[in-house]
Amino acid sequence: MVKAKVWTLKKHFQGFPKASDFELKEVELPKLKDGEVLLASVFLSLDPYMRPYSQKSLKEGDKMMGSQVARIVESKNPTYHIGAFAVANGGWTTHFISDGKDLQLLPTPWPETLPISLALGTIGMPGLTAYFGLFEICRIKPGDILLVNSAAGAVGTVVGQLAKIGGCKVVGCAGSDKKVAYLKQIGFDEAFNYKTVGSLEEALRKASPSGYDCYFDNVGGEFSDIALRQMKKYGRIAVCGAISLYNDKEPQKGPYVQVPMIYQELCMEGFIVSRWNNRREEGLKALLKWVVEGKIKYHEDITEGFENMPAAFMGMLKGDNFGKAILKM
Repeated sequence: MVKAKVWTLKKHFQGFPKASDFELKEVELPKLKDGEVLLASVFLSLDPYMRPYSQKSLKEGDKMMGSQVARIVESKNPTYHIGAFAVANGGWTTHFISDGKDLQLLPTPWPETLPISLALGTIGMPGLTAYFGLFEICRIKPGDILLVNSAAGAVGTVVGQLAKIGGCKVVGCAGSDKKVAYLKQIGFDEAFNYKTVGSLEEALRKASPSGYDCYFDNVGGEFSDIALRQMKKYGRIAVCGAISLYNDKEPQKGPYVQVPMIYQELCMEGFIVSRWNNRREEGLKALLKWVVEGKIKYHEDITEGFENMPAAFMGMLKGDNFGKAILKM
């Protein structure tokens, strides 16, 4: 019998998560049935969506949700061979059993020079979020001016670089001078530290005096109230996340979006990347190609040790991570 270590949601988050909200348990896994495989997690993903969706989808005592790159260590399924790596939504666990239906093998051929952890980041869900949000919701075209917040995160870094590939001028903001320097290094035309500017409104106007054609929003809240007022006529807004709101105990109140939406005739659409699951292979193939060609650069923020999963998760929510937040087993 294999024993798995599992992080569970001991108590639903009230405001910002606390260490006491999590509990580490040991679970004995059953023997494999025909068609099943046993996997050992190698890298686990840390993503902002886990905060609101744990409230929506989990009961207290449930295993924390999340995806990982895992290695198949035992198989009774002819499709999946021992030693192969797959991306799965197995949750915060060291080992788990799958019937294979939820497993996604890494894109092939996977270059030996690339870390397989990229399958959780730039060549995975965050990369696909950037790809489809930018091309399907923002519908970028050459010459557009694009604004992206949380620009040094897993999604934002890819958004900016894809927009440059698409011929756009890109403005990004992040929460430290180090992150801002990295954004300029990977090709952002303008970048600033939103925590140190005297006025966000003035900083956005200075970065693009003529306004913005497209806005890729990962933050929501006050930032978006200000950004919406600087959109150009017929601007397109992709609402990907709202990390500034996830830990609020009480909902924030206005300003409201209707007036700038009407005056500028804006198109604003929220999305979840699973909408394009039928085009997943297309997106991964394009992202892998651009990474290999050096057109998309990546940065991973890796924490080691399964026991550090809650601390790494809370650090990611605070913005401590630089690039994609990942835990290495």
